[in-house]
Amino acid sequence: MQVAENFSLKQYNTFGVDVKARKFISVHSTEELRDVLKQTYASEIFVLGGGSNMLLTQDIDKTVIQIGLKGIELVSESQDEVILKVGAGENWHQFVLYCIEKGYGGIENLSLIPGNVGTAPVQNIGAYGVELKDTFESCQAMRIQTLEMETFSLDQCKFDYRYSIFKGKLKGEYIISSVNFRLSKRNHQLSTTYGSIQAELDKKDIKKPTIKDVSDAVISIRKEKLPDPRELGNSGSFFKNPVVRESEFKKLQGQFPEIPFYTLRANKIKIPAGWLIDQAGLKGFRRGDAGVHKHQALVLVNYGSATGKEILSLSKEIQDKIYGKYGINLEAEVNIF
Repeated sequence: MQVAENFSLKQYNTFGVDVKARKFISVHSTEELRDVLKQTYASEIFVLGGGSNMLLTQDIDKTVIQIGLKGIELVSESQDEVILKVGAGENWHQFVLYCIEKGYGGIENLSLIPGNVGTAPVQNIGAYGVELKDTFESCQAMRIQTLEMETFSLDQCKFDYRYSIFKGKLKGEYIISSVNFRLSKRNHQLSTTYGSIQAELDKKDIKKPTIKDVSDAVISIRKEKLPDPRELGNSGSFFKNPVVRESEFKKLQGQFPEIPFYTLRANKIKIPAGWLIDQAGLKGFRRGDAGVHKHQALVLVNYGSATGKEILSLSKEIQDKIYGKYGINLEAEVNIF
């Protein structure tokens, strides 16, 4: 267990924002986590995973608990699939690469997403037509008030677009310690039609792609479009892709015939937020060291010494401009503190 006072979180958030924690504790087992929670009021803790889906706008006057629980365990196996139990502190992308190496399919489209495994269900991370819920079996979480471990099934998690019960009704009540995934061993159901995956495979003249081919294609696309947080502070997609009613979309399409879209269930239409920001002339826009990435308008970046408040101010300016032009409210995907 690592304990420190007045601790800088610059290396613990992918935006690279330099804020300080009143107290910082890194835990590596459920026993350590329980011990810390026994000694700390629930209102006095701030739970930190990989720091990849957050924007810190001020010092954290609380005890920051960094979840460092590691380990990948084979729970069960059949001819067709495996169930893996993965520690919340495992790096997400490294876990994806582990599965690729073992020949386990289902999460290859989620390659190179920053962050740790434990926070992935909270957000129901997704990319290129695949979401975490597609391979989620269950998760184990500690209830902060009682210190009891509980298991949550797929249905109990209430997954939706970038949403789970841990982001809604149970927000702040549980800390996820591990996640179980159901992955394929053969007859993998590849998803290559979303985005430019198929074009990337065609470019390499790959006719019968493997899960590694799909992963490599996603990695190539993401590296081309998205900045590496280790080199340029960012938190991936800053905004959610807005979802509107079909009737509302028809009006927008009348004004902007070229607007791209994806049809969802129940007469709902998803519009790429990056396209809206780009068409508003904001790709590459910056205010001081806070900016919109030059290759991907959905990504806000820290060019060096931007504060969290400066990045937040830029995001609100973008929201105002998008609403003014399209009448669409962009919602932040990252958690803002």
